[in-house]
Formats: sequence, C-alpha cells, structure tokens
Amino acid sequence: MKTDRDPIDPRVAVGHVHLKVSDLERGVRFYRDALGFTEQARVGHSAAFLSGGDYHHHIALNTWQSAGGAKPPRGSTGLYSFGIRYPTRAALADAVRRLVAHEVEPARASDHGVCESVYLEDPDGNGVELYWDRPRDCWPQTADRRLAIIDMPLDIGALLDGREEDDCDPA
Repeated sequence: MKTDRDPIDPRVAVGHVHLKVSDLERGVRFYRDALGFTEQARVGHSAAFLSGGDYHHHIALNTWQSAGGAKPPRGSTGLYSFGIRYPTRAALADAVRRLVAHEVEPARASDHGVCESVYLEDPDGNGVELYWDRPRDCWPQTADRRLAIIDMPLDIGALLDGREEDDCDPA
C-alpha cells in the first residue's frame, strides 16, 4: 500500500507551461520567432498555444487576466523560471545564436555540473532557462553519492564556438 512518504512515480514529468502575458502578439513573436516554437492553435485573440514539433503545446500564452498588465514587481511571489531542455550542447548553442539574431540578450549563463544553462526573461518578465543535460554518468556527486549541483559561470563564447568545457566521457 502506498503512503504519503513514498516517492512519486519516476515516470512523471512536468508538462507544459501556461503563462499570463500582457500582449499576446508580442508574446507569440518572442516564443515563435526568438525561440523557434511553432504556433499550433489560438483561442480567439486571447490565447495561443506553441510547441516544439507537432505536440499540442509546450507553451500556452493568454491575456485572460493580464491584458495590458505590468511585469510583477521585484519582491513578489510567482514564477521564477521555467526550463526548456535542448537535446545536445550544440542545440543549446543554436538556440543562443537565434536569440542573439533577434537581439535578445541572455541575463546570465551557468554551469550546474548536471547541466549547462542560459537564462533570460521573456517580454513579460517571466524567467526562461534554456539548458541541456550532461549524460547522467557525468553528473557530479558528493562522497555520500548525492548530486553535487553547482553554480559556476558558463563561458557563452566557448558554448557558441563548440568548445567543450569538461572532459567527462561517459563511454
């Protein structure tokens, strides 16, 4: 019998994200043009659904409670960021190049040991993390075999040039 202390089923995954935006067209342009998602559907002039590939949606944008609204003020609660995982380091580099081409500046970039991440904000101030996971065999561990997640600066130039920053070879 399962109890409330049993861990969640390991097959569970976080699905799509639904964001309140102040200007639907501006939000769609950012996620479609600067990040490359495909618009899949609309609900009138108040909601849009975008995805990578032909999935129904990974990102939904709506103005139902936020049309013309302001960005959340610093010091308030809400979404810190959501992550968009890329399959390879090269795909992450391509995403950063696309951002630069659309004049979107990343706020920062970090090497977390388990992944490399590039952080930015969308036009409504929602935090977006673009990242790729290193192979599990490369994830750093403490002496007691727990994850040793770190936060070191990531050299974006090395990412864009295709230079590897570590020598982990899981093979």
